[in-house]
Amino acid sequence: MAQFQHQDIIEITHGASLLRFAPQAGGRLLSWHIDGQPVIYWPEVADWSHPAKIRGGNPLLFPFLGRHRVDGQIGRWRDAAGTVRDLPMHGFARDLAFAASVEPAAGGPTVRMTLTDSEATRSLYPFGFRFEAVYRLVDDHTLDVELTTANTGTAALPYYAGHHFYFSLPHTQRGQTVLELPPTEGRYQQADGSISAAEPSAARYTLDEARILDCFHCLTDSADAQNSPVRLIAPGLNRSITLDLDRPGSVPWYAVTTWTEAPESDFYCVEPWLGLPDAIHNGLGLRWLEPGRTETAALRIAVAALR
Repeated sequence: MAQFQHQDIIEITHGASLLRFAPQAGGRLLSWHIDGQPVIYWPEVADWSHPAKIRGGNPLLFPFLGRHRVDGQIGRWRDAAGTVRDLPMHGFARDLAFAASVEPAAGGPTVRMTLTDSEATRSLYPFGFRFEAVYRLVDDHTLDVELTTANTGTAALPYYAGHHFYFSLPHTQRGQTVLELPPTEGRYQQADGSISAAEPSAARYTLDEARILDCFHCLTDSADAQNSPVRLIAPGLNRSITLDLDRPGSVPWYAVTTWTEAPESDFYCVEPWLGLPDAIHNGLGLRWLEPGRTETAALRIAVAALR
């Protein structure tokens, strides 16, 4: 295995592209570079003793995403039978080691990372599952990503998974960087954990706008919303990043969340999600997978120079 920041990692390349992964640290995609320039951000110094807390890469959010509350207590969820269990924010997958394989393929070099249920997960989430993240470099500017969930147990499995892509962007360039969205409705998680009423979103924002911080841009049922991509246009980097969420065989994405940590953070997160926080209680995007069934949420990220 390759070494990076004194850690064993996996690297795959395709032409000008380099991807780094740490399967043992939550199945994390660490970074993506094209011609040596970062597309997916990773900090120069990282505390690997707590990988889930590192701001960078693409943490995998499973089985649930966001914050959950039971009787005002954050980090808990209640099942249909009334049993209350603990669950970390964004689920437990980003804290656990994944099995991994590298698969040379005609379609491009591929990394497959897999997490299955264990005694530790069943105390938090009493279901049999197999959760896989597959990354495939189609060419040196295009990355296909699939999240596949399989129900290996005997009871219907509730879940809503997601991505947390940290796109590299100098904080001084937020005002000139544009986010283009298909038809969406904006929602937020309020202080009591409830989700705000839906309001029509704009088609374009700049990343210095406070109103998109921690905003869930919920895709509408219109054909334009389901077929149109999400796009980041960064003139300061001479780069556009297109997220195609309408991939063959994929279940529908529910929302795209936008977030960054601080005014001086040199990244901005654009996060395709299958549901909203607390969906196990509010139903917003909650998915149920019957025993023996499998489904995949797929997307494509394409990077291009501006003309």
